[in-house]
Amino acid sequence: MRQIIQNLGNGKTSLVHVPDPAIQPGHVLIQTRKSLVSAGTERMLVEFGKANFVKKALLQPERVGMLIDKIRADGWWPAIKGVRNKLDTPIALGYCNVGMVMAVGADVTQFRIGDRVVSNGPHAEVVSVPKNLVAKIPDNVSDDEAVFTVPAAIALHGIRLMNPALGETVVVLGMGLIGLLAAEVLRISGCRVIGIDLDDRRLEIAATKNIITYNANSGAVDRFVYAMTEGLGADAVVITASSKSNDIISQAFNMARRRGRVVLIGDVGLNMARADLHEKELTFQVSCSYGAGRYDRSYEEKGIDYPIAQVRWTANRNFKAILQQLSTHALDVKHIATRYLPLEDFGEVYRNMSKTTAVATIFTYPNQIEHIRNVVHQSGYTKAGKGVIGIIGAGNFTKNTVLPILKNNRIKYIASASGLSGTLLATKYNIAISTSDYQDILADSEVDLVMITTRHDLHASLAMEALKRGKHVFVEKPLAIHESELTELVTTCTDSRLTQGSITVGFNRRFSPFAQKMKALLGDHLMHVTISINAGLVPADSWLLDRHVGGGRILGEGCHFVDLACYLTGSKISSVCASAMENESNDTAENVSMLLHCENGSSAAIHYFSNGHKAYAKERVEVCSLGRTLILDNFQTLTGYGFRNFSSLRLSQDKGHKALFGQLLERMKTGGAPIIPFDELVNSTRATLAVLESLKLGGWIKL
Repeated sequence: MRQIIQNLGNGKTSLVHVPDPAIQPGHVLIQTRKSLVSAGTERMLVEFGKANFVKKALLQPERVGMLIDKIRADGWWPAIKGVRNKLDTPIALGYCNVGMVMAVGADVTQFRIGDRVVSNGPHAEVVSVPKNLVAKIPDNVSDDEAVFTVPAAIALHGIRLMNPALGETVVVLGMGLIGLLAAEVLRISGCRVIGIDLDDRRLEIAATKNIITYNANSGAVDRFVYAMTEGLGADAVVITASSKSNDIISQAFNMARRRGRVVLIGDVGLNMARADLHEKELTFQVSCSYGAGRYDRSYEEKGIDYPIAQVRWTANRNFKAILQQLSTHALDVKHIATRYLPLEDFGEVYRNMSKTTAVATIFTYPNQIEHIRNVVHQSGYTKAGKGVIGIIGAGNFTKNTVLPILKNNRIKYIASASGLSGTLLATKYNIAISTSDYQDILADSEVDLVMITTRHDLHASLAMEALKRGKHVFVEKPLAIHESELTELVTTCTDSRLTQGSITVGFNRRFSPFAQKMKALLGDHLMHVTISINAGLVPADSWLLDRHVGGGRILGEGCHFVDLACYLTGSKISSVCASAMENESNDTAENVSMLLHCENGSSAAIHYFSNGHKAYAKERVEVCSLGRTLILDNFQTLTGYGFRNFSSLRLSQDKGHKALFGQLLERMKTGGAPIIPFDELVNSTRATLAVLESLKLGGWIKL
């Protein structure tokens, strides 16, 4: 299939061939018939992409402070590399889609193949969308009308927040697509609407629907509004404009009556004067997207709906409300100036977004498209002995860590559920085949090593599936997030009838030259290891904090340091005890102290915390043994005290990824024992699981 993408680094917009997305639980697979360009949002993304580095910083000043903190903590190169990686990631454009249902995932009962639906899918011939962001289209609503559903729902949600009453006067600032739709929704709600814009063409369209119009270039807007309201001011103001100017928000406050309401749907400067709100006791609110549930993982990804008695208007119910109004012809979108272009003419849209006379642009799609499961790229891949790789997962770890190190022709496949992310990486790194079906990798006898870099809940099951197909497996930590998974995996790996392959977990820190040096200096003597991790905050709704998806940060990230303690002490863990800050969930605590007792008598204390300052170094390791001390600071500097022939080692930050992958590939080619003994992988994983058990039960947990 084909899809439109945009590169945030250079602003280039492209139409690329990618595999059809895989059908996922809770999702609907849709073949697109029409999609609508959101001029405001998409123009903003294109302009941001075309801006130089300095302008990008000015457009997002809050990011500059984050970059400075990153530089202070990790140095210039890791910080700059991180920014480049983010900007070099193309994004899918579009979120207003109409099409026919091709397939439905598990737990989807409200849709059938052949249903005509609207969704927030991107500009692509096939889209996969969570069920709560999909709605059926009534038979008497055309595709050309239905494609306006999502932007109309954005307008509707903002208006619901404003809570208009029959007979009120409402000003709409900005008469672009969202503004025209907002004005129409307000009009059929019984409001008197004043539309303000700088473009006479848009105002002429609004006037055909009995909207009072005014060009802001004609004079003081607030005076016009006061004149139209007998000196009272507007009951409410809806801002749908897109501008970095702070004048618009000030205008909105000035034209509102005392105790009026102002709702922001668009994107404008927000340098507000307190007096503007204080003197009139104004209410100001920002509207977020289509309605309740948007950006909530439980609602979108898990398909958990809000009870209608508590939340009447969710995003999906707003979609349905708009479709109902279109069905009864109460809401009219036919007056909006629209142009139609076939998908392949996308360049005409993004080259001249500010010059077109059309308010809306609709892409049309062919009835027959090429459905493909994988895309074969022109690459240098050739079968040359052992060590051929297939990667399942195309997220940040693959993009930022794995592929920059493994950039060679040994990678034959990369699989991603969306099809897009894997294809983009395949193109960049000269990978032979991108696919949306990982079974292609498991079925290929040439593939020796399967690298699993998906979300954590899939690690154990995918690893077992690959092992049973005779593959060697690399799993980006953790190995498992539930004890039952680990038990089944151990059975699989230890039964020669089930698998001939080996398994490696991405415990990279033990391969760092700093850790290797520490191990050589310390020897096999008893020691105490103290590790402090300044992990930083992640968003409260991050998948990593979901016990059943990411496992929580201790399982998902803390396992690294349990393994490092095992490596340095040269011993397995025999028992653990943990405590967390008060009021933190036992399963997903982010501020935890872990005590580890080793079989050989050594001990370790791991302090994982997320409430530290961002500029402070992320990782610090201290080891005391036989009157000697080693201090490793952020995998950049190692300092020794009491060692006869060692005082310090300073290198560029190196957490061991390159050495780990190098040894792993060499072992694939030459054979031999796994680079990390399997029993150590199991012990580290079991010890990390025991940390969560200790948080629940209190006290020491024996392994």
